[in-house]
Parts: sequence; C-alpha cells; structure tokens
Amino acid sequence: MPKLSVIVPCFNVRPYAPDTLRGLRANARDDIEFLLVDDGSTDGTADLLARAARDLPGAVLLTHPRNRGIAAARNTGADRARGEWLAFLDGDDWPAPGHYGRLLAAAERLGCDFLRTDHVRVTGRTRTIVRVPHGRRDTVLSPREAILPAQRSTSVDYAYAWAGVFHRRLAERGLLRFTESLRTAEDRPWIWRLHREADSFAVTGLLGVFYRRGVASSLTRAKDDRQLDFLPAYDELLAGVAADPDAAALLPKAVRGYCAVIDHHLTSAGRYEPAVARRLTAGAAAALRRMPQDVLDAALGAMDPGRAARLRRLRRREVAA
Repeated sequence: MPKLSVIVPCFNVRPYAPDTLRGLRANARDDIEFLLVDDGSTDGTADLLARAARDLPGAVLLTHPRNRGIAAARNTGADRARGEWLAFLDGDDWPAPGHYGRLLAAAERLGCDFLRTDHVRVTGRTRTIVRVPHGRRDTVLSPREAILPAQRSTSVDYAYAWAGVFHRRLAERGLLRFTESLRTAEDRPWIWRLHREADSFAVTGLLGVFYRRGVASSLTRAKDDRQLDFLPAYDELLAGVAADPDAAALLPKAVRGYCAVIDHHLTSAGRYEPAVARRLTAGAAAALRRMPQDVLDAALGAMDPGRAARLRRLRRREVAA
C-alpha cells in the first residue's frame, strides 16, 4: 500500500503536462502513487497521460469521458486513492525533485490532520515565493483558531488545495470533497470547512510546488460565466459559517472576504463579455443583500473608503431594482 497518493487533475494541458510529468518522475518512490485524472481532454493531453500511466512508476490513469471540472476530477482521484496521505497537484504545475518525499516525512513527523506549505509562483520567467499567511511553523495547532483575525489575511485565505498534504481520515469524514457544481472558486468553501471541522494542522516552509500564473487555458483567466461561480461558492461558505457554533465570531471574516472578492471582480468587469458583466453586477448586488446586514455594515465600515463606497452603491442599486 502506498503512503502517499498524489491526485493530478488534467484538462487540455498539452503544452504544460510534460513539465508536470517530469516532476512526478523525479518524485517516484515505491510508497507514492500518482492518480492522473484526464477530465475529458481534447487536445492530446489524454495521449500523454496514457503514455505516463505505462512508463511512470506508481501512475494510475483515471478518465472522465467528458469534461466535468476540476472539483469532480479531484473527487475522482480522492475516491481511488489508497495512500495514508493525499496531496493534489494541478496538471499545469509541477513539483520539485523529491518534494513529495520531504512532504511525507514532515507530515509523518508532525502527525496532524493536514499540513500546509509555501509555494513558488511562476509568471513567465519570474519566480516569486508565496508564503502561507500564518506565522508559527512546524507546530501542531487548531485549524479553527487559525481562521481569525477578520482584518488580516490568514490560512483560510490561502486556499490552494495543492499546497500541502492531508491525512486520509479527512477524506473518510468527507472533508476532502469539492462541490462539483463549482467550476471556479471550488477551493473557497473547501478550505473554510477544513479549518472549521478538522482537528489539527501545521504549516511548514517546504518549497516544492511551482504554480503557473497567466496560463491561457486556466479558468482564472476565463472571460465567460464560469468566473461567476465565486457567487455560489461564497454563498456555500457563508451558509456553513452561519450554521457554525462560533458564527458570531467567524461571520465578520467570511463577509469581509466575500466583499473583497466581489470588489475584485467588479473592478475587473471590463475584461468579461458584456452579458457576463451584467450578470456579475446583478449577482453581486443580490449577494450583498443576502448577507447578514449588521455584519456587512460593520465590514464596510472597516474597509478602505473607495471599496466601501463601491459596495454601498451596488447594494443601493439592488434595492432600487
């Protein structure tokens, strides 16, 4: 039985998959399996993965006949994983040689439910180190206590599923499943649920995942209505927090984060197709009205004036409509 299962969802990543597969080969060990999930690719990715499944030690090919999205691909891999620990890697990123062995050793040493790591952001030829926004390293802590404070970036704002490793007991509790209806922002309700319901976590300074930014096929660059899935994603996040025993303490952080992402999309609305931009404005206005209004008023009062004014105008627009 493998100690670690690495789940690699892939959809139309033909230009980048060779780097990913070379990275996996440089991590091959008898106790690591690689679950390569072809999510209905149409660009030749499937052929590369089929070849890797024959030649890469520990590789298993899983196939979706049609594209179902990254959430479903991750779930498919997690359902087939046999390892004591599970990790994720997107099909257009790559791991450093020996990264998963070091990650596994750190996880076994600390023995917590999940371990988070820093990563390297790759934009063209530029490399930037991105740190987990959490100060204490190599110390097992309560993930719930790492959610706050509301006014500062914390571990729940670092939602990258591939930046860490997770014990399979979390999968058995359903905490490693992603909402399959979400085509983007699927990691936002997931990371909050993980921090609210897992028992222990730690952060370590391992730098082993290279994350590509600016990839043309990435959903983060899509201009269609897939980007609007942040609205149901954050609605799911807020519903979970509202039902939490500590809702009064946690809701300000969740509402503040929802407002920040709404403002981010509004200020980027010019890059969307016109019909999508109109749906964005209407959907964001409705979202503001769905939030607990006392919590929203407090969050707006603590924001910078420009952002707060934009969101207040949007809320008034929805009332007028």
